Order: sequence, then structure tokens, then C-alpha cells
Amino acid sequence: MTRDRSLLYAAALARSTGVGMSGVLVGLYASELGQSAAGVGLVISAGLLGVALGTLVVMLYAERLGRTRCLIGLAILSALGTAAFALAPSPWILAPAAALGMVNGMGRDRGAAFSLEQALLPDLTDERGRTQAFAWYNVVLDFGHALGALAALLPSLLRHAGVAPIASYRGSFLTVAALSLVGAAAYTGLSANVRTRHARTEAPPISPESKRRIARLVGLFAMDSLGGGFLTTALLSYWFFKRFGVGEETLAPLFLLARVANAASHLAAAWLARKIGLLRTMVFTHLPSSLLLLTVPIAPSFIVAAVLYLLRECLVEMDVPTRQSYVVAVVKPPERAAAAGATNLVRTAGWAVAPAFAGAAMQGVALWAPLAAGATLKIAYDLLLYRAFRRIKPPEEQAETRT
Repeated sequence: MTRDRSLLYAAALARSTGVGMSGVLVGLYASELGQSAAGVGLVISAGLLGVALGTLVVMLYAERLGRTRCLIGLAILSALGTAAFALAPSPWILAPAAALGMVNGMGRDRGAAFSLEQALLPDLTDERGRTQAFAWYNVVLDFGHALGALAALLPSLLRHAGVAPIASYRGSFLTVAALSLVGAAAYTGLSANVRTRHARTEAPPISPESKRRIARLVGLFAMDSLGGGFLTTALLSYWFFKRFGVGEETLAPLFLLARVANAASHLAAAWLARKIGLLRTMVFTHLPSSLLLLTVPIAPSFIVAAVLYLLRECLVEMDVPTRQSYVVAVVKPPERAAAAGATNLVRTAGWAVAPAFAGAAMQGVALWAPLAAGATLKIAYDLLLYRAFRRIKPPEEQAETRT
């Protein structure tokens, strides 16, 4: 592994650890400050709106400003906004601070920096090693998510040490802010070759065929991300809290196990993709995970619900490294930043919109309504994706077909 890849992975680890903490704690912190279910949903949406806007800026300007420079700027901005979120003197400041800091209630790192790293990573490996590199990248992310979920025990530990509840959450989010600065430091160590390779005076042109493919992927990913926005870690954490009365002492180990399952599934996905192809791996693992999710709201106890949720987590992320690899494989190398930016932008936009509706549905319809809505949208996405792209293969699969 090259030094640049190691630094990229180190930055991703620091950032995803903070995201893992935020995913568990955002809803609980907002609730502690007096927010209702609808208010919790709005705070989560605001943070994800910030993520979406950051991704838009990356898509429009990263090639001109330089990807490394943008990565450093994003990390510093995230640290400042998260610190403001941690120190918010009243509940109404939470939403704007979350937007500024791109506070990610998804519990999974899919933000602007993720888009840039996704565009950089293929240049640090070859075509045959691309999917494996993405698999290990996502293992690193989920290791960070797992560490973050475990670190979400920090408020409980601080309270046991005599710290007031609000102060315990503030200290935890200041830790998240510090992790963003660790990522910024890692980016500054990237080689001059990586820093200068992608600086352009103007964005590269995109071929008509790639535009059509990106547009179709964007439309499908919008549906998937809208479903995912009903299922953020922050909302699921809040759902378990309200449904079964469990706090972070129970939720942190649960989400730790979920992220470990995600990490293991990424390596399995790379192996499976070599056997049956990227698209089949994406669809044939993601669809059963959504069916499993439909069983969680009808579970009679927390233990049963937790087991069903963990089974779902063993499958749900297998489409992530394969999807990332597929997106950058079906366009030309100079078009990868635009493809990654556009597809990730629509995903973060969908995630930003849905939590506000999910919180309102929890309060006004039923506590389980967001879970059912999210699973249904994801099932429709899988079926439509396979129908639209089953004949479009990445270069390595085309080469195997010819031989």
C-alpha cells in the first residue's frame, strides 16, 4: 500500500469515527435539549443538508481548486461547525450549527470528503485492484463507524463520573470536532503528485454517453437515498430509545456490532463481485436486507429487534464498495469526480430531506412508519436498478466476457 493511500485511509478513519459517534448521539442530544420527534428530525435534516451543500461545492469546484485543498477546507469547516453544535446555548441553534458542521446523523460517512476520496482512490490502484481498494476503504470507514459507536458510550461514562447530562453530550461532540482536525492533518501529508494531479483551470468535458449513465444513476440513487433518509442511525437510535426505552449504554454496543458486520460484508462483497459481477452483488444482497428491515418494527422485544437489525446489517452495506466501483468504472477517468460528486450529491440531498418527514411521521402517524417507508423505497430501487443497468458492464467484466 502506498503512503498516499495510507494517509487517505487514516483521514477516513478519523472522520468516520466522528460520524459513528454523531449517528448514535445526535437524536439523544437534541432530545435532551427538549426537541420533540419532529424537532429531532429537523436537526438531522439540517446536518445532512450541510453535507449535501458541501458535496455540491465539491462537484462544482474540486477540479479547479484541487481535491486535496478542498479536503483540508472541508475538515476544518466541519470541526468549527461541530464545535458550535456542541456548545449550542439553546435548541434553535442546533439546526444551523449542524448544517455548518455537516453533522452527519446517518451514522455512515457519505459526505463531501467521501466523494473526493472516492474520486482519488482509483488513481492509487489499477483497474483489477479497484474494487478491492474500495472494499478496504469501506472496511476502514466501518472500523471508524464501529469505534465511533463504541465511543458513543462517552456521555454515559461522563455522567457516571458526575458530569451533568448536557455537558456530557457537549464533551462528546467536541471530541467529534477534534477528530475532523486529525483528518485535516492527514490530508496535509499527501504527496505533491496527488496534490497537483487534479488541479484544472476548468472542469473536464463529459461525454454524452457518460451523461446519460450518470443521469440514470442519479435518478435511481435519489430513490434509494430517500429511503435511506428514513433510516439514519440517529433516527434508528431514537426509534429504539422510544420503542424499548434503551439508552446509549445499550445502543452503542448494538451499533458497534452493526458496523463490524458492515465491515466484514465489504470484503465479502469484493469476493462475491468477482464471482457474479458488480451489479448482481449490489442488487442480490441489498434487496434481502430491505425485506429483513420490514420485520424489525413487528419484533416483540428489543432482543428480537436487535437480532433482526444485525442480520440486516450483514447485507445492507455489501452494495457500497461495489456501487462505488461500478459508478467510476462506467465513465471515463477524467469524468470520475463529476460522476462521484453527482451521485453522492443526490444521495446526501435525499438523506437531508427525509429525516424531517420521518420525525413528523413518528410523531403524527406511527413510530414504525419511517422504517416501513424506507424499506419499501429501497426495494423499488433495487428492482429498477437491475432492470436499467443489467447490460452495462465495467471494463474488467467486459474483458472476462471476451476471453
